[in-house]
Amino acid sequence: MEVSMKARDSLKTDTLRMLIAAMTNQMKAGNRMLVEGLPDDEVILLIRREVKKRKEAADAFKSAGRLDSAAKELMESGILSAYLPAQMSEEDVRVVALKKKEDLGITDKKDAGVLMGRIMKELAGKADGNTVKTVVDSLFS
Repeated sequence: MEVSMKARDSLKTDTLRMLIAAMTNQMKAGNRMLVEGLPDDEVILLIRREVKKRKEAADAFKSAGRLDSAAKELMESGILSAYLPAQMSEEDVRVVALKKKEDLGITDKKDAGVLMGRIMKELAGKADGNTVKTVVDSLFS
């Protein structure tokens, strides 16, 4: 945050302040001391949640014709995404999905939800849900 403040990058500074406030609120909600901090996995989930909020807000602004606000939300989303670990590619997810499908003995599309749940549990935080859904759908088409 100091770097963005010194660079007078108000958008990045404001976005990081919002993230710090969200972390503080998360700690207070869990009755934790502020000096304890949050575990890395909770921070990643929090950032993902904030990115998702920004993308949903951008979609809402676009549908309302407020393109300037939508662009700002997308820029904030990009800033926050830079602090997330890299996501698995679709091909990497496909390898895991095929192995999991074989291990579970799933052959019918009606069990796609079970497969999806198991894959998401295994790849928690490593793969986007939309990517996993696309891969699972492609396995049954």
